[in-house]
Amino acid sequence: MSRTLIIVDVQNDFCEGGALAVDGGADVAGAISEYVDAHHGEFDHIVATQDWHIDPGAHFSEAPDFKESWPPHCVAGTRGAELHPDLDTEYIQAYFRKGQFAAAYSGFEGLLAPEDAVPTGERQPGALPASGGEEPFAPADDAIGLDDWLQSHDVEDVVVVGIASDYCVMATSLDAVQAGYSVTVIRSLTAGIAEDLEDAFAEMELGGVDIA
Repeated sequence: MSRTLIIVDVQNDFCEGGALAVDGGADVAGAISEYVDAHHGEFDHIVATQDWHIDPGAHFSEAPDFKESWPPHCVAGTRGAELHPDLDTEYIQAYFRKGQFAAAYSGFEGLLAPEDAVPTGERQPGALPASGGEEPFAPADDAIGLDDWLQSHDVEDVVVVGIASDYCVMATSLDAVQAGYSVTVIRSLTAGIAEDLEDAFAEMELGGVDIA
């Protein structure tokens, strides 16, 4: 059995100062880095997801309802879409980008980023190479999804951390359960949009997620 840590959407736009900031996002980025530094040996694999919007349609709005529509955020190739600088990427093996042309909350909607587009910490903000296709940063037709990647690495157990507890962390965790994985969310390594996150964590538990 293989065990994987999934780091969800720890990106500049979801942290303080970003276009769709979540209170405590930067602190979570640092806390995840400390956790990974201390516990990376307990995981066979560590992966990360990113919102990566090109033209997500009604997901972006100038008058968002903050439920189904949101201010523009995590636009592909911009600084806002980059991982937060306090997130140490040393042990991250693969990146899965979601939401290119439609709303996408779950990491299981993400596609594997090409190796030449993976953040290295050395490029300038926003300076990402195009990955092919007619649209900038469009995924290749044969791009690999998160579930396919996990299955190909014989993963059975996943641990989920990141942003936001009540949206992308929850969606990723519930989809992981539906896909047949044993799933744990480490609550202290998440940050949420709502002031009261009890309903979100209760929904995850009801859906079969263990909350640590």
